[in-house]
Amino acid sequence: MITFSNINFHYKNNRTDKGNLIDISLTIEDGELIVLTGESGCGKTTFTRLINGLAPNYYPGTVTGELYLDGENIIGKSVAELGRTVGSVFQNPRSQFFNVDTDSELAFAAENIAMDPSEIIRRMDEVTEELDLTELRGCSIFELSGGEKQRIACGSVAVMHPKVIVLDEPSSNLDAESIEKLKCVLAKWKKQGKTIIIAEHRLFFLRELADRLIVMKDGRITNVFERDEMSELSASLKEMGIRPLVEPELIVRRSVEGIRNYIRIEHFKYSYDRKTVALSVDNMSLPGNQVVAIIGNNGAGKSTFLKCLCGIYKTKKDKITLNGSRWKRKLRYRDCYLVFQDVNHQLFTESVLDELIIGMDDSLSEDVKKEKALEILERFGIRDLADHHPMALSGGQKQRVAIASSVAAGRDIILMDEPTSGMDELNMMRLSQELKRLKEAGKTIYVVTHDYEFINECCDSVIRLA
Repeated sequence: MITFSNINFHYKNNRTDKGNLIDISLTIEDGELIVLTGESGCGKTTFTRLINGLAPNYYPGTVTGELYLDGENIIGKSVAELGRTVGSVFQNPRSQFFNVDTDSELAFAAENIAMDPSEIIRRMDEVTEELDLTELRGCSIFELSGGEKQRIACGSVAVMHPKVIVLDEPSSNLDAESIEKLKCVLAKWKKQGKTIIIAEHRLFFLRELADRLIVMKDGRITNVFERDEMSELSASLKEMGIRPLVEPELIVRRSVEGIRNYIRIEHFKYSYDRKTVALSVDNMSLPGNQVVAIIGNNGAGKSTFLKCLCGIYKTKKDKITLNGSRWKRKLRYRDCYLVFQDVNHQLFTESVLDELIIGMDDSLSEDVKKEKALEILERFGIRDLADHHPMALSGGQKQRVAIASSVAAGRDIILMDEPTSGMDELNMMRLSQELKRLKEAGKTIYVVTHDYEFINECCDSVIRLA
């Protein structure tokens, strides 16, 4: 179905080799499910962009070699031409939506090729049943959780009946239940004979589905493992900076020694409209000087909780105290720093270095700010990206820039929403060490996450929202 023959790709204006491809030769058979993995910036996403035409059509660059799709060389083909054969699900599904409601989104691609309306409706109903989307039909896109958006993105692809489907980090923001639903979708597509290419860090849910695991590093394919070889890889994968193939279990520590009630919350309620209550907490105590995980299914109110806690969303009739003193909304702005789930909303400057400097204490000199920023970038493994534009980075690299900015700001309380989405094993461990270091420095960190491996590595307490 797909043949890469001596493919090289270099992004335009890319001053490093991050994300480029070098001497890629690989054949993918019809009906295979291939998993691409490796450290952030290794070229996984670029691999998928060449298949669906986004590179070099949307992401400019120079490509050499030959790439065959179903027997036809597709180098030079437009995204529109390839869109009839290749369906794409992005890491951030919001970036591929064109409509404000789910039904319009499911129909959108088929409408664009002038498919008969009755056939569009038939396919939408078929996909709704196949992918269990009934409760998501007729909904506002803006009211969906991350997992629900991912399911609609899969549905909009399935309506087109593509031969090939590429997915970029599809599990990055999903809870365990949503990952299981994604796994079922992939199994159905595989049974239908689709050729599936998945760029992914979290591998455990793909172990039974993958025909081959492709490991990449610095733009090259370094290892290819067949399905029967994958079961013996756990130890060696960790050495390569790659996530485990076995699903981690949450380790519950029963000791409560040293925990103090740092933040006390009463009557904490928020609604996006008059009908839907997004958050309702009558009484709650949060420990301080810890790394605290906040878990729960997609749509449970975790992100809303963080936004209410730091004051972005205004809750009514609440009573919040910090160390026994009333903690008003204006004080929460001062004391908290929030790293969003979608960090594209909070990258403002034209270089990674400036991104850290912009939030620093104004009393510091410019030289001190720069030195401090470079030191933090070094700890996160992205000092070499200091002069790069933040929006030109990979998803995992953007995530690290936003988290590094939260550290540079020096606030007492740091809130993080899915900080390990799109992160490989190596950088997840780096973040874990950084959060433990911040805790030792007296900071308090509240982290919304589905990543049990990350929780086991650095979190002291776990709060579950349902």
